[in-house]
Amino acid sequence: MNAEQKQVLYQEAEKELISITEGETNVTALMATISCILAQKFDYYFWTGFYIVDPAKENELVVGPYQGTLGCLRIPFGRGVCGTAAATLKTQVVEDVHAFPGHIACDSRSNSEIVVPVLNAQGQLIAVLDVDSVEAGSFDDTDRIALETLMQRIFAQ
Repeated sequence: MNAEQKQVLYQEAEKELISITEGETNVTALMATISCILAQKFDYYFWTGFYIVDPAKENELVVGPYQGTLGCLRIPFGRGVCGTAAATLKTQVVEDVHAFPGHIACDSRSNSEIVVPVLNAQGQLIAVLDVDSVEAGSFDDTDRIALETLMQRIFAQ
């Protein structure tokens, strides 16, 4: 899928999500809806969902709403792609997850991944959005920009 095709799909997804989630403040409902719409919109998304910062365990993520195969239950900050995104507060775009230091293989069929930190209106990390693909090199700047923008529009308002 080329960048133009991706941009069209992301624009459609954002329009749908903004319309559906307008006025909703429940984080679980927002995350479940985002996971569903994105997973249905993009054929190359294999696993789509959130890992939430666990308020009971400092520096640990716990699986949240998602679409896909069984996810890892917990991920420490700094470990794997999700933990790295949480620790650095920077989006991770990984062409080949098997070459990523400390990668956690929740499903061995995943070959590329993008993980976007999700911040609330106060700028605090509340979760990471994790998207995996069975194809190598599925994610690029088009995905990064669109997903970062979407997370900001929905959670940082």
